[in-house]
Amino acid sequence: MQQSGSKISTSGVVIVVINSILGAGILTLPRTISKAVKTPDVWISIILSGVLVALVSVLLVTLCRRFPGKSVFEFTPEITGKWVSYLIGLLIIMYFVILCSFEVRVMAEITSMYILERTPSWVTIMVSLWIGIYMISGGLKVIIRVFEIVLPVTLLLLAVVFVLSSRMFELSNLRPLLGEGILPVLKGIKPSFLSYSGYEVLLIITALMADVKASNKAAIYSILICTIIYLVTIVMVVGNLSLPGIETRTWPTFDMVRSFEIEGVFFERYESLFIVFWLMQIFATYAFKHYFAAVGIRDLFRLKNITVLEYALLPVLYIIAYLPKNLEETFALGDFLGNMTLFLFGLMPLLLLIISIIRKKGGKQSSNEGSGLNSG
Repeated sequence: MQQSGSKISTSGVVIVVINSILGAGILTLPRTISKAVKTPDVWISIILSGVLVALVSVLLVTLCRRFPGKSVFEFTPEITGKWVSYLIGLLIIMYFVILCSFEVRVMAEITSMYILERTPSWVTIMVSLWIGIYMISGGLKVIIRVFEIVLPVTLLLLAVVFVLSSRMFELSNLRPLLGEGILPVLKGIKPSFLSYSGYEVLLIITALMADVKASNKAAIYSILICTIIYLVTIVMVVGNLSLPGIETRTWPTFDMVRSFEIEGVFFERYESLFIVFWLMQIFATYAFKHYFAAVGIRDLFRLKNITVLEYALLPVLYIIAYLPKNLEETFALGDFLGNMTLFLFGLMPLLLLIISIIRKKGGKQSSNEGSGLNSG
Protein backbone atom coordinates (compact mmCIF):
# COMPACT_ATOMS: atom_id res chain seq x y z
CA MET A 1 0.00 0.00 0.00
CA GLN A 2 1.37 3.36 -0.98
CA GLN A 3 0.74 6.33 1.17
CA SER A 4 1.27 10.04 0.66
CA GLY A 5 2.24 11.45 4.03
CA SER A 6 -0.43 10.38 6.42
CA LYS A 7 -2.92 9.75 3.61
CA ILE A 8 -4.05 6.26 2.62
CA SER A 9 -4.39 5.04 -0.96
CA THR A 10 -7.59 3.55 -2.36
CA SER A 11 -6.14 0.03 -2.22
CA GLY A 12 -5.10 0.69 1.37
CA VAL A 13 -8.66 1.61 2.33
CA VAL A 14 -9.90 -1.60 0.67
CA ILE A 15 -7.44 -3.61 2.77
CA VAL A 16 -8.51 -1.80 5.94
CA VAL A 17 -12.24 -2.38 5.33
CA ILE A 18 -11.78 -6.06 4.39
CA ASN A 19 -9.69 -6.69 7.50
CA SER A 20 -12.25 -4.86 9.62
CA ILE A 21 -15.04 -7.08 8.31
CA LEU A 22 -13.36 -10.48 8.18
CA GLY A 23 -13.20 -11.71 11.75
CA ALA A 24 -15.44 -13.82 13.94
CA GLY A 25 -18.31 -13.36 11.49
CA ILE A 26 -17.12 -15.99 9.05
CA LEU A 27 -17.15 -18.56 11.87
CA THR A 28 -20.60 -17.74 13.23
CA LEU A 29 -22.33 -16.81 9.97
CA PRO A 30 -23.21 -20.33 8.70
CA ARG A 31 -24.95 -21.27 11.94
CA THR A 32 -26.83 -18.00 12.55
CA ILE A 33 -28.05 -17.57 8.99
CA SER A 34 -29.04 -21.24 8.66
CA LYS A 35 -31.19 -21.01 11.78
CA ALA A 36 -32.92 -17.94 10.36
CA VAL A 37 -33.48 -19.18 6.79
CA LYS A 38 -33.97 -22.92 7.45
CA THR A 39 -33.63 -23.67 3.73
CA PRO A 40 -30.60 -24.34 1.47
CA ASP A 41 -31.10 -20.87 -0.02
CA VAL A 42 -28.88 -19.24 2.61
CA TRP A 43 -26.41 -18.26 -0.11
CA ILE A 44 -29.03 -16.00 -1.70
CA SER A 45 -29.39 -14.15 1.61
CA ILE A 46 -25.63 -13.50 1.57
CA ILE A 47 -25.84 -11.94 -1.89
CA LEU A 48 -28.77 -9.73 -0.91
CA SER A 49 -27.02 -8.68 2.30
CA GLY A 50 -23.86 -7.86 0.37
CA VAL A 51 -25.78 -5.64 -2.05
CA LEU A 52 -27.51 -3.88 0.83
CA VAL A 53 -24.26 -3.34 2.76
CA ALA A 54 -22.58 -2.02 -0.41
CA LEU A 55 -25.38 0.55 -0.80
CA VAL A 56 -25.07 1.55 2.85
CA SER A 57 -21.28 1.86 2.48
CA VAL A 58 -21.72 4.22 -0.48
CA LEU A 59 -24.13 6.20 1.70
CA LEU A 60 -21.46 6.48 4.41
CA VAL A 61 -18.75 7.74 2.09
CA THR A 62 -21.21 10.13 0.42
CA LEU A 63 -21.86 11.65 3.83
CA CYS A 64 -18.13 11.83 4.63
CA ARG A 65 -17.28 13.45 1.29
CA ARG A 66 -19.45 16.42 2.21
CA PHE A 67 -16.93 17.10 5.02
CA PRO A 68 -13.46 16.42 3.54
CA GLY A 69 -10.74 15.54 6.01
CA LYS A 70 -13.13 15.11 8.93
CA SER A 71 -14.24 11.95 10.72
CA VAL A 72 -17.83 11.33 11.80
CA PHE A 73 -16.99 12.59 15.30
CA GLU A 74 -15.84 15.91 13.88
CA PHE A 75 -18.51 16.70 11.29
CA THR A 76 -21.62 15.52 13.18
CA PRO A 77 -21.77 18.68 15.37
CA GLU A 78 -22.04 20.76 12.19
CA ILE A 79 -25.14 18.80 11.18
CA THR A 80 -27.01 18.18 14.43
CA GLY A 81 -25.58 20.63 16.93
CA LYS A 82 -23.31 19.98 19.90
CA TRP A 83 -25.46 17.98 22.31
CA VAL A 84 -27.08 15.63 19.80
CA SER A 85 -23.65 14.99 18.28
CA TYR A 86 -22.35 13.96 21.71
CA LEU A 87 -25.11 11.36 21.97
CA ILE A 88 -24.43 10.01 18.49
CA GLY A 89 -20.69 9.96 19.11
CA LEU A 90 -21.08 8.12 22.41
CA LEU A 91 -23.30 5.50 20.74
CA ILE A 92 -20.70 4.90 18.03
CA ILE A 93 -17.90 4.65 20.60
CA MET A 94 -20.00 2.25 22.68
CA TYR A 95 -20.57 0.14 19.58
CA PHE A 96 -16.82 -0.07 18.85
CA VAL A 97 -16.09 -0.96 22.48
CA ILE A 98 -18.71 -3.73 22.60
CA LEU A 99 -17.59 -5.07 19.22
CA CYS A 100 -13.97 -5.16 20.45
CA SER A 101 -15.08 -7.11 23.51
CA PHE A 102 -17.14 -9.51 21.39
CA GLU A 103 -14.19 -10.25 19.10
CA VAL A 104 -11.88 -10.82 22.06
CA ARG A 105 -14.39 -13.12 23.77
CA VAL A 106 -14.80 -15.16 20.58
CA MET A 107 -11.01 -15.50 20.40
CA ALA A 108 -11.01 -16.76 23.98
CA GLU A 109 -13.80 -19.27 23.29
CA ILE A 110 -12.07 -20.65 20.19
CA THR A 111 -8.73 -20.87 21.96
CA SER A 112 -10.17 -22.75 24.95
CA MET A 113 -12.14 -25.10 22.70
CA TYR A 114 -9.52 -26.00 20.08
CA ILE A 115 -6.03 -25.00 21.23
CA LEU A 116 -5.61 -24.49 25.01
CA GLU A 117 -8.41 -26.56 26.50
CA ARG A 118 -7.62 -25.99 30.18
CA THR A 119 -6.71 -22.33 29.91
CA PRO A 120 -9.26 -20.03 31.65
CA SER A 121 -10.93 -17.56 29.30
CA TRP A 122 -9.85 -14.60 31.43
CA VAL A 123 -6.20 -15.42 30.71
CA THR A 124 -6.76 -15.46 26.94
CA ILE A 125 -8.78 -12.24 27.10
CA MET A 126 -6.12 -10.45 29.12
CA VAL A 127 -3.24 -11.62 26.91
CA SER A 128 -5.12 -10.61 23.74
CA LEU A 129 -5.84 -7.14 25.11
CA TRP A 130 -2.24 -6.51 26.15
CA ILE A 131 -0.84 -7.69 22.82
CA GLY A 132 -3.41 -5.51 21.09
CA ILE A 133 -2.42 -2.41 23.05
CA TYR A 134 1.23 -3.04 22.12
CA MET A 135 0.32 -3.05 18.42
CA ILE A 136 -2.07 -0.08 18.32
CA SER A 137 0.29 2.08 20.38
CA GLY A 138 2.36 2.32 17.19
CA GLY A 139 -0.46 4.19 15.46
CA LEU A 140 -2.50 3.67 12.33
CA LYS A 141 0.47 3.00 10.03
CA VAL A 142 1.62 0.07 12.17
CA ILE A 143 -1.91 -1.38 12.25
CA ILE A 144 -2.18 -1.17 8.47
CA ARG A 145 1.20 -2.85 8.02
CA VAL A 146 -0.04 -5.74 10.14
CA PHE A 147 -3.20 -5.87 8.01
CA GLU A 148 -1.10 -6.09 4.85
CA ILE A 149 0.71 -9.12 6.26
CA VAL A 150 -2.25 -10.94 7.79
CA LEU A 151 -4.82 -10.55 5.01
CA PRO A 152 -2.94 -12.28 2.12
CA VAL A 153 -2.01 -15.22 4.34
CA THR A 154 -5.58 -15.52 5.60
CA LEU A 155 -7.07 -15.46 2.10
CA LEU A 156 -4.51 -17.96 0.79
CA LEU A 157 -5.19 -20.36 3.64
CA LEU A 158 -8.93 -19.96 3.15
CA ALA A 159 -8.54 -20.74 -0.57
CA VAL A 160 -6.57 -23.91 0.26
CA VAL A 161 -9.32 -24.97 2.67
CA PHE A 162 -11.98 -24.49 0.00
CA VAL A 163 -10.02 -26.48 -2.57
CA LEU A 164 -9.38 -29.38 -0.20
CA SER A 165 -12.94 -29.46 1.12
CA SER A 166 -14.36 -29.55 -2.42
CA ARG A 167 -13.67 -33.30 -2.49
CA MET A 168 -16.57 -33.86 -0.09
CA PHE A 169 -18.85 -31.22 -1.58
CA GLU A 170 -22.36 -32.40 -2.46
CA LEU A 171 -24.43 -30.15 -4.68
CA SER A 172 -27.62 -31.87 -3.53
CA ASN A 173 -27.21 -30.17 -0.13
CA LEU A 174 -27.97 -26.83 -1.84
CA ARG A 175 -31.23 -28.04 -3.39
CA PRO A 176 -34.07 -27.31 -3.93
CA LEU A 177 -33.68 -23.73 -5.12
CA LEU A 178 -36.30 -21.45 -3.51
CA GLY A 179 -38.29 -24.52 -2.50
CA GLU A 180 -40.21 -22.49 0.09
CA GLY A 181 -40.24 -19.20 -1.79
CA ILE A 182 -38.40 -15.94 -1.18
CA LEU A 183 -39.66 -15.21 2.36
CA PRO A 184 -37.13 -17.50 4.17
CA VAL A 185 -34.35 -15.85 2.16
CA LEU A 186 -35.40 -12.40 3.37
CA LYS A 187 -35.31 -13.63 6.97
CA GLY A 188 -31.59 -14.31 6.58
CA ILE A 189 -30.65 -10.73 5.69
CA LYS A 190 -30.74 -9.29 9.19
CA PRO A 191 -28.68 -12.05 10.92
CA SER A 192 -25.95 -11.67 8.32
CA PHE A 193 -25.47 -7.98 9.12
CA LEU A 194 -23.21 -8.77 12.07
CA SER A 195 -20.87 -10.63 9.73
CA TYR A 196 -20.39 -7.40 7.77
CA SER A 197 -19.68 -5.35 10.89
CA GLY A 198 -16.57 -3.37 10.07
CA TYR A 199 -17.73 -1.44 7.01
CA GLU A 200 -18.60 1.39 9.39
CA VAL A 201 -14.90 2.28 9.68
CA LEU A 202 -15.50 4.16 6.42
CA LEU A 203 -16.98 6.92 8.57
CA ILE A 204 -13.49 7.49 9.96
CA ILE A 205 -11.01 6.19 7.41
CA THR A 206 -12.48 8.19 4.49
CA ALA A 207 -11.02 11.33 6.09
CA LEU A 208 -7.53 9.94 5.47
CA MET A 209 -7.95 8.95 1.83
CA ALA A 210 -5.41 10.39 -0.60
CA ASP A 211 -8.04 10.30 -3.35
CA VAL A 212 -11.42 10.97 -1.74
CA LYS A 213 -13.12 10.79 -5.14
CA ALA A 214 -12.31 7.06 -5.21
CA SER A 215 -14.07 6.41 -1.88
CA ASN A 216 -17.14 4.93 -3.60
CA LYS A 217 -14.91 2.54 -5.53
CA ALA A 218 -13.05 1.54 -2.35
CA ALA A 219 -16.32 0.90 -0.48
CA ILE A 220 -17.86 -1.19 -3.27
CA TYR A 221 -14.71 -3.21 -3.96
CA SER A 222 -14.17 -4.08 -0.30
CA ILE A 223 -17.78 -5.16 0.23
CA LEU A 224 -17.75 -7.12 -3.05
CA ILE A 225 -14.64 -9.05 -2.00
CA CYS A 226 -16.09 -9.81 1.44
CA THR A 227 -19.39 -10.90 -0.12
CA ILE A 228 -17.57 -13.31 -2.45
CA ILE A 229 -15.63 -14.74 0.51
CA TYR A 230 -18.81 -15.17 2.57
CA LEU A 231 -20.69 -16.61 -0.41
CA VAL A 232 -18.03 -19.24 -1.14
CA THR A 233 -17.77 -20.04 2.57
CA ILE A 234 -21.50 -20.58 3.06
CA VAL A 235 -21.79 -22.64 -0.15
CA MET A 236 -18.87 -24.87 0.84
CA VAL A 237 -20.04 -25.32 4.43
CA VAL A 238 -23.61 -26.20 3.42
CA GLY A 239 -22.37 -28.40 0.60
CA ASN A 240 -20.08 -30.30 2.98
CA LEU A 241 -22.09 -30.49 6.20
CA SER A 242 -25.70 -30.04 4.95
CA LEU A 243 -28.18 -27.62 6.48
CA PRO A 244 -29.30 -29.89 9.38
CA GLY A 245 -25.63 -30.56 10.20
CA ILE A 246 -24.84 -26.86 10.43
CA GLU A 247 -27.67 -26.00 12.83
CA THR A 248 -26.31 -28.37 15.48
CA ARG A 249 -22.72 -27.12 15.35
CA THR A 250 -21.24 -24.16 17.19
CA TRP A 251 -18.46 -23.40 14.68
CA PRO A 252 -19.52 -24.99 11.35
CA THR A 253 -16.61 -23.49 9.39
CA PHE A 254 -14.07 -25.06 11.74
CA ASP A 255 -15.94 -28.36 11.66
CA MET A 256 -15.75 -28.36 7.88
CA VAL A 257 -11.98 -27.88 8.06
CA ARG A 258 -11.72 -30.72 10.59
CA SER A 259 -13.74 -33.07 8.39
CA PHE A 260 -11.01 -33.70 5.82
CA GLU A 261 -7.38 -34.76 5.79
CA ILE A 262 -4.88 -35.23 2.97
CA GLU A 263 -2.47 -38.11 3.50
CA GLY A 264 1.13 -38.02 2.36
CA VAL A 265 1.68 -34.26 2.60
CA PHE A 266 3.41 -32.14 5.21
CA PHE A 267 0.16 -31.24 6.98
CA GLU A 268 -2.35 -34.08 7.13
CA ARG A 269 -4.83 -32.10 9.21
CA TYR A 270 -5.29 -28.40 8.60
CA GLU A 271 -7.61 -27.28 11.38
CA SER A 272 -4.82 -26.25 13.77
CA LEU A 273 -3.10 -24.16 11.11
CA PHE A 274 -6.40 -22.63 10.04
CA ILE A 275 -7.42 -21.82 13.60
CA VAL A 276 -4.11 -20.13 14.41
CA PHE A 277 -4.18 -17.90 11.35
CA TRP A 278 -7.86 -17.09 11.69
CA LEU A 279 -7.29 -16.07 15.29
CA MET A 280 -4.71 -13.64 13.91
CA GLN A 281 -7.40 -12.28 11.58
CA ILE A 282 -9.87 -11.83 14.44
CA PHE A 283 -7.12 -10.19 16.49
CA ALA A 284 -6.40 -7.70 13.69
CA THR A 285 -10.11 -6.87 13.52
CA TYR A 286 -10.30 -6.31 17.27
CA ALA A 287 -7.20 -4.11 17.39
CA PHE A 288 -8.49 -1.77 14.71
CA LYS A 289 -11.80 -1.24 16.54
CA HIS A 290 -9.89 -0.63 19.79
CA TYR A 291 -7.87 2.08 18.06
CA PHE A 292 -10.97 3.72 16.56
CA ALA A 293 -12.80 3.68 19.88
CA ALA A 294 -9.88 5.64 21.36
CA VAL A 295 -9.88 7.99 18.35
CA GLY A 296 -13.61 8.57 18.83
CA ILE A 297 -13.18 9.51 22.48
CA ARG A 298 -10.31 11.83 21.61
CA ASP A 299 -12.11 13.61 18.79
CA LEU A 300 -15.46 13.79 20.57
CA PHE A 301 -14.07 15.35 23.73
CA ARG A 302 -11.17 17.17 22.00
CA LEU A 303 -8.47 15.42 23.99
CA LYS A 304 -4.85 15.10 22.91
CA ASN A 305 -3.17 11.98 24.29
CA ILE A 306 -4.64 8.98 22.47
CA THR A 307 -2.23 6.52 24.13
CA VAL A 308 -3.72 7.20 27.55
CA LEU A 309 -7.20 6.57 26.13
CA GLU A 310 -6.11 3.27 24.58
CA TYR A 311 -4.85 2.06 27.96
CA ALA A 312 -7.90 3.44 29.76
CA LEU A 313 -10.15 1.30 27.56
CA LEU A 314 -8.41 -1.93 28.61
CA PRO A 315 -10.38 -2.58 31.85
CA VAL A 316 -13.65 -1.65 30.11
CA LEU A 317 -12.98 -4.08 27.26
CA TYR A 318 -11.98 -6.80 29.71
CA ILE A 319 -15.12 -6.43 31.84
CA ILE A 320 -17.48 -6.47 28.84
CA ALA A 321 -15.65 -9.43 27.23
CA TYR A 322 -15.90 -11.39 30.49
CA LEU A 323 -19.56 -10.55 31.18
CA PRO A 324 -21.17 -13.30 29.03
CA LYS A 325 -21.43 -16.39 31.23
CA ASN A 326 -21.37 -18.87 28.36
CA LEU A 327 -21.22 -19.17 24.59
CA GLU A 328 -24.96 -18.61 24.20
CA GLU A 329 -24.72 -15.24 25.92
CA THR A 330 -21.71 -14.39 23.75
CA PHE A 331 -23.77 -15.03 20.63
CA ALA A 332 -26.61 -12.97 22.14
CA LEU A 333 -24.13 -10.10 22.47
CA GLY A 334 -23.39 -10.55 18.77
CA ASP A 335 -27.09 -10.33 17.93
CA PHE A 336 -27.28 -7.09 19.94
CA LEU A 337 -24.41 -5.68 17.90
CA GLY A 338 -26.25 -6.63 14.71
CA ASN A 339 -29.25 -4.59 15.82
CA MET A 340 -26.99 -1.64 16.70
CA THR A 341 -25.41 -1.84 13.25
CA LEU A 342 -28.77 -1.46 11.52
CA PHE A 343 -29.55 1.72 13.45
CA LEU A 344 -26.16 3.38 13.85
CA PHE A 345 -24.76 2.71 10.38
CA GLY A 346 -27.90 2.22 8.33
CA LEU A 347 -30.64 4.58 9.45
CA MET A 348 -28.60 7.26 11.23
CA PRO A 349 -26.19 8.13 8.34
CA LEU A 350 -29.18 8.47 6.02
CA LEU A 351 -30.79 10.93 8.44
CA LEU A 352 -27.52 12.84 8.83
CA LEU A 353 -27.11 13.08 5.06
CA ILE A 354 -30.67 14.34 4.58
CA ILE A 355 -30.31 16.91 7.38
CA SER A 356 -26.94 18.12 6.01
CA ILE A 357 -28.51 18.65 2.58
CA ILE A 358 -31.55 20.44 4.00
CA ARG A 359 -29.44 22.65 6.26
CA LYS A 360 -26.82 23.08 3.51
CA LYS A 361 -24.01 21.85 5.73
CA GLY A 362 -20.79 20.53 4.27
CA GLY A 363 -19.63 20.28 0.69
CA LYS A 364 -17.44 23.41 0.69
CA GLN A 365 -14.64 22.54 3.12
CA SER A 366 -11.07 22.24 1.99
CA SER A 367 -9.67 18.71 1.90
CA ASN A 368 -6.79 19.94 4.04
CA GLU A 369 -9.04 20.60 7.02
CA GLY A 370 -9.93 18.33 9.88
CA SER A 371 -9.18 15.00 11.14
CA GLY A 372 -7.41 14.59 14.36
CA LEU A 373 -6.67 11.11 13.02
CA ASN A 374 -3.64 12.55 11.31
CA SER A 375 -1.91 13.17 14.61
CA GLY A 376 -2.64 9.68 15.89
